[in-house]
Amino acid sequence: MDFENSQYYTNRELSWIQFNYRVLEEARDKSNPLFERLKFLSITSSNLDEFFMVRVASLKDMVNAGYKKPDIAGMTPKEQLSAISEALHEFTQTQYSTYNRSLLPLLAKEHITVLTSFEQMNDEEASFADNFFMEKVYPVLTPMAVDASRPFPLIRNKSLNIAALIKTKNQSEEEMEPELEFATVQVPSVMGRIVQLPCTEGVKLILLEEIIRRNISKLFLNYDVISTAAYRIERNADLSIDEEEAEDLLQEIEKQLKQRQWGEAIKLEVSEEIDKYLLKYLKKELAISDEEIYKIQGPLDLTFLMKLYGMEGFDAFKQPKYKPQSCPQIDPELSIFDNIKKGDIFLHHPYITFDPVVNFIKEAAVDPKVLAIKQTLYRVSGNSPIVAALAKAAENGKQVTVLVELKARFDEEHNIVWAKMLEKAGCHVIYGLRGLKTHSKITLIVRDEEDGICRYVHLGTGNYNDATAKLYTDCGIMTCNRMIGEDATAVFNMLSGYSEPESWNQLAVAPLWLRGKFLSWIKRETEFAKSGRPAYIIAKMNSLCDKGIIAALYEASAAGVKIDLIIRGICCVKAGIPGVSENIRVRSIVGTFLEHSRIFCFGNGGNEEIYMGSADWMPRNLDRRVEITFPVLDPSVRAKVRHILEVELEDTVRARIMKMDESGQYERIDKRGKVLVDSQEVFCNEAEEQAFREDEGLQQQRVFEPLTAEDAQD
Repeated sequence: MDFENSQYYTNRELSWIQFNYRVLEEARDKSNPLFERLKFLSITSSNLDEFFMVRVASLKDMVNAGYKKPDIAGMTPKEQLSAISEALHEFTQTQYSTYNRSLLPLLAKEHITVLTSFEQMNDEEASFADNFFMEKVYPVLTPMAVDASRPFPLIRNKSLNIAALIKTKNQSEEEMEPELEFATVQVPSVMGRIVQLPCTEGVKLILLEEIIRRNISKLFLNYDVISTAAYRIERNADLSIDEEEAEDLLQEIEKQLKQRQWGEAIKLEVSEEIDKYLLKYLKKELAISDEEIYKIQGPLDLTFLMKLYGMEGFDAFKQPKYKPQSCPQIDPELSIFDNIKKGDIFLHHPYITFDPVVNFIKEAAVDPKVLAIKQTLYRVSGNSPIVAALAKAAENGKQVTVLVELKARFDEEHNIVWAKMLEKAGCHVIYGLRGLKTHSKITLIVRDEEDGICRYVHLGTGNYNDATAKLYTDCGIMTCNRMIGEDATAVFNMLSGYSEPESWNQLAVAPLWLRGKFLSWIKRETEFAKSGRPAYIIAKMNSLCDKGIIAALYEASAAGVKIDLIIRGICCVKAGIPGVSENIRVRSIVGTFLEHSRIFCFGNGGNEEIYMGSADWMPRNLDRRVEITFPVLDPSVRAKVRHILEVELEDTVRARIMKMDESGQYERIDKRGKVLVDSQEVFCNEAEEQAFREDEGLQQQRVFEPLTAEDAQD
């Protein structure tokens, strides 16, 4: 059977849109607290921005270049763009239906009013808005007229703007049409977009652009303003860097970042009520097609809802904030190195705090026995304690090697700053590898101990980012296993030089070895099934769209291997195809935390093996990135990781199941007669219970008992 038949695959981009619909469902779910629903709607908007700037932009580049090769689902780039456009126009309508018909009325019911237009203000509110405009907004604005001497200005990517149709004040009505002129003003991003109005009961809010629209005539004193409308454009933000020609990668990326703001316009959002003349003018100047224009029934750019979510005083409408718990395996009385010596430490974020990872670097920075620290950094937080600790280690004379991935999308500028700072502190900084992104998450600490050199290693599924570690679910291990330590040394020798090992002890590394490993593990299960032995695969990741991996899974399924896939986002598999994928079950979990961990479990004929790592099953991860997948060797840790998979396979609250009808569509689980299991809630509760038991045990150890006379005699 041809397991690579394009009919067996879902298009990657359309699968992503399905994922964003699942996020949107959380915004529409009445069981979620009101402000959580606002947050999810905001996330759908920020997701869309990146999708347009990268994925849609990439497809447009292909079409413009005449590229016609079909994807794994048999669709050419032009066909994909057409299907995406239709799906996203429908998606946008659902977004704003959710906002206008559901969330705004619910906010009003709780005495939180968000005015949709400046015309809705009463006299007192209008007076406040006008004063606010003159005192705080007017000095910041730069109105820009367009005429023979002033060409259409460059509009920044993702900036919110107001277009205006104006005419000179002394012009008669009969002459008005030929003398209409265009002007534009950018809504300043340096100011908060949400403005609170005076209100005697509850809270009343209006958006900054509405205050500007009300007062826009003050920007054009010699003109009458005929019409105004908000608009926003998105541009191609995919960096095109010729690494072969770039002598200095850092300088080349810095140059390209400046171009990102001015790439080709690929999407135009406008207020639905926009004047047809204004729209025609914008369309012409931006060279935008009708399919790329989105008429919006509400405020443009719903990411402002995240700012509303963050406002003080609305905790009653939010999910109670979860506090990451201490790791029960770590004795706070011991150093992190002594703790690791006792056995591999398993970390499950954000249920378990990220502090042990930070402390791992902090302790190493000041430990006189530590000789060297080596680490890969892909995305770090704005005020990273890890970067600060690495700099301190270098200042303390440690040998510090840091690979800072300059090509981490939308974090390039951020990472350039960190790279320069680390270099100044005396660290040896590697700016990634030519043609590859280094996406692996690994830290190696070399320590000189009484019995010789000991290597301590942290391996994870997520970034060394203490901020996102509170929001993303990720797993990691800390170990001093000798074979993993040797492999870690080989990884850094490979990254810093030309030393590619012939073989590995325990780690599987992309781009040269990992694809083959995954295919061999899937093939092994296929052979077990063919010989009549039990065979199964459980795989959890962010995305699955690699044709070779999917074809191998189809072959395994056809042979009788039971396959459970827990895929948060893109999944190009179609479940339920007779003779192909009848043994494949696919589920997606969307909850309070963003599911980010990668876990792979193989039955292996009764000798089960579990791996974790940084790579999804995508061509970019397996072929164009440095990724690391590592085995879970410690039996107690393996049991904990297996437990994660089991709980997520039992989730009946946050999970959506792919239909077994070859459609690739998802549906919620019918909860009737089932025990309600919210996997994220289960992990929160378990972490809190473990931390409580640990704390109780420590308290019992520290109870001070009075000395009796009998004790004194002894």
